[in-house]
Amino acid sequence: MRTPRASRQLTLAVLGCALGAGLVLFAAGRHWAVEIVPRPAPLPELREDQTGSALRPWLPALGWAALAGAGALLALRGIARRVLGGLLVIAGAAIVPGALTVAGGWPVLAAAGGLAVAAAGVLAVWYGGRWPAMGARYDRTARYDRTARYDGGPERLWEALDRGEDPTGG
Repeated sequence: MRTPRASRQLTLAVLGCALGAGLVLFAAGRHWAVEIVPRPAPLPELREDQTGSALRPWLPALGWAALAGAGALLALRGIARRVLGGLLVIAGAAIVPGALTVAGGWPVLAAAGGLAVAAAGVLAVWYGGRWPAMGARYDRTARYDRTARYDGGPERLWEALDRGEDPTGG
């Protein structure tokens, strides 16, 4: 069933998933912590900035997977879309606690992105079967007899090609 409400739900899920994934990727590239390494005197201590990617290497991978999932929500239909929604819920649920184990603002932003990904996944699980699918305009619908010979004038050449026949075949 294709309704304007279903189209809006699909749009909301795709945008929510893409924005959530973008937040995760953006936050993972920022400095989350500073590691201070003491050294013997008279050397000063070393300060090393740690990004979210360095502290949680799997975080950007989940962000990229969620971004790919946003595009796949458009391409899939039916049960495959619902399965993808379940995977997005799992990815979003994995991002949240992993990000929140580090104190700071960027981890909170990454966790918010994970929540957006999980929410988009929940929408896909519940409503994905009712959402519109990509158009089948270019799908082949009829079966053609490929053994039939082309027989016609030049005006029939393009018609034969449209039917899937090879006008040069013997």
